[in-house]
Amino acid sequence: MNQSDFVTIVMPFKDKVFRLAKRLLVSKDEAEDATQEILMKLWHNKKKIGDYKNVEAFSMTMTKNFCLDRLKSKQAQNLKIVHSNYTDNQASLQSQVETKDSIDWVTKIMEDLPEQQKIIVQLRDIEAYDFSEIAKILDMNETAVRVNLSRARKTIREKLTHTHQHGIK
Repeated sequence: MNQSDFVTIVMPFKDKVFRLAKRLLVSKDEAEDATQEILMKLWHNKKKIGDYKNVEAFSMTMTKNFCLDRLKSKQAQNLKIVHSNYTDNQASLQSQVETKDSIDWVTKIMEDLPEQQKIIVQLRDIEAYDFSEIAKILDMNETAVRVNLSRARKTIREKLTHTHQHGIK
């Protein structure tokens, strides 16, 4: 595989790699470092890339594993999830504040989800992967993915509803 083939195959989903890394790690800088590491690993193994049926799924699996390893390492003990991909420049200031507040609450709620549920929500609801792709990335069966996603969404919905009804916990 030459350089242009590599760029054609890998670059279309590098933003997805970044967003998953950002969901799992603390900051934009950490996510950029992780993305660069994943792309470098893919580049060094470019001769083997053709062996994989779904390079994107393979890359997402690599990203998940790399980020989870980072989270387990001593240098990453203080990492937190920060997610700020959503802004609507056309909305009123009030609407922007409300949207940001809701996103902040969902982010806080997601911090308390089990790691696997966090990843599944990220891959399904933000990256729009199919259940079969998520199952492959996480080495799970599709039913388990669906159950975990349902539980995660229920937890988020219940805590967000509770927060909106009763104010700050």
